[in-house]
Amino acid sequence: MNDTRDTTARWRKSTYSGKADACVELAGTTHAVGVRDSKNPEADPITLTRPAFTRLVRGLRS
Repeated sequence: MNDTRDTTARWRKSTYSGKADACVELAGTTHAVGVRDSKNPEADPITLTRPAFTRLVRGLRS
């Protein structure tokens, strides 16, 4: 699943990041969520299915 490399993907930073440089960005597609390092946006993102991303976020919050 490499559709997060699409140049039309709308990447966004968390509102918790503020003006920090060390953060991640997310981009959602129909079937996946891409996660990338904001300092290196040209690198390949980590791509997770939507259910896997949901499990990741729930795990981080617990």
